[in-house]
Amino acid sequence: MTNFEITPMHLDILKEIGNIGAGNAATALSQLLQQKIEMHVPDVHLVSFEEMFELAGGAEQVSASIFLRIEGDITGTMFFILSMESANLFIRNLIQDPTFDFENEATAAIGASALQELGNILSGSYLSSLSDFTRLNIYPTVPSLAIDMVGAIVSFGLVELSQYSDEVIVIDTRITQGLEDGTSTFAGHFFLLPDPPSYEVIFKSLGVM
Repeated sequence: MTNFEITPMHLDILKEIGNIGAGNAATALSQLLQQKIEMHVPDVHLVSFEEMFELAGGAEQVSASIFLRIEGDITGTMFFILSMESANLFIRNLIQDPTFDFENEATAAIGASALQELGNILSGSYLSSLSDFTRLNIYPTVPSLAIDMVGAIVSFGLVELSQYSDEVIVIDTRITQGLEDGTSTFAGHFFLLPDPPSYEVIFKSLGVM
């Protein structure tokens, strides 16, 4: 466990920040994709490492994951994980090709590029919102994309953190794409893993120690 106790009030504040970041991300995605995009954060909660794997479908579940490090006045790691079903659906709607599949090597590079840009916009918007609230200098590294088993993707990000904590902040994210024939909604999970000293820095800056 961390030496800093995260309370429901802290999670409510992170949810509010997440929804502002999601709104900014939706605006940026709508302009980029020329589609109506809506996003919101229905919940923010604290889970164990084991529960983290379960939320992503299990340690052996193959998923699309966008990974980045947080740098600046606080440091840490973020993962955005989508099921392959959600990742394929997002790209199919984006390129208007109902046959797209990441298993098709001929077109997988197009999907990978689009998902990486999605991760760049999502993480940038969320961290920008967190930076505005805390008045801290916070920025992401360039996101990297991996399609692999969840356990393999996130395990290296947990090695150092597991010495201090067994909990992860989960920021549920729901994305709705406006299409000509209706809408398409899918969900992903942001896993926020601040390095242990950063918890206190974040909430002290928010005035909720």
